[in-house]
Amino acid sequence: MPFTAHPAATPTAILSALAQEQLGLIELLKQPRKLIHAGRDFWLGDLHGQPVVLALSRIGKVAAATTTTALIERFGVRRIVFTGVAGGLGAGVRVGDVVVATDFVQHDLDASPLFPRYEVPLYGKTRFDGDAALTALLFKAACGALQDRQEEAQQGLAPHPYPDARVHRGLIASGDRFVCGAHESGALRSALADAGHEVLAVEMEGAAVAQVCLDYGVPFAAVRTISDRADDSAHVDFPSFIDLVASRYAQVIVERFLRLL
Repeated sequence: MPFTAHPAATPTAILSALAQEQLGLIELLKQPRKLIHAGRDFWLGDLHGQPVVLALSRIGKVAAATTTTALIERFGVRRIVFTGVAGGLGAGVRVGDVVVATDFVQHDLDASPLFPRYEVPLYGKTRFDGDAALTALLFKAACGALQDRQEEAQQGLAPHPYPDARVHRGLIASGDRFVCGAHESGALRSALADAGHEVLAVEMEGAAVAQVCLDYGVPFAAVRTISDRADDSAHVDFPSFIDLVASRYAQVIVERFLRLL
């Protein structure tokens, strides 16, 4: 049976690539209901007083585009927010920091010489903007969340492995490969910078979600916790970082964000 939502209860979609990043959010859902569509699980319910749909984009741009399209076409979401992890590329972006995306570029897209490198064919665009108002709210939520965590650590209420963590705002690059070597990340950063794209972080889904959201006119914003520096240590204790840091950031950031809507 097709899903229908009352216009007054049009939900916000919360996307993540990995199941570990959403476990805490699913547990907090009020009146949870799971629907399966396009081979994916979609969790509907209320979260912090807002109707939401929780879903996994899965990994990579094509999978993320499929999930995004399903959220819009099947569930009629009003806005989409992505929370997950990324590799740090920009100077001063450290493990434990948070990056809120202002815009997105596909670092592995090259249709030259027909189109300039990194430009999406037939769009006349290289970078896809996040929604300005939504991004501002997400940035405010992320700043508040990190401040809360740092104050808890100072009071001895909860340990914080990255007490000097900061929130950044800027360009995120997406591509269908896991960037995990110092040489590769350096070459990627240099190539993008030479083309005028100063990138803060790299991941595998955001630019695809942004492109689909542009097609449908749906506001989109994304926040990423930096799990590594996209170098030779990128694989070190990744599951532990998600469980102990990124998933906890996600819960607090999403809560603050939803309360700001």
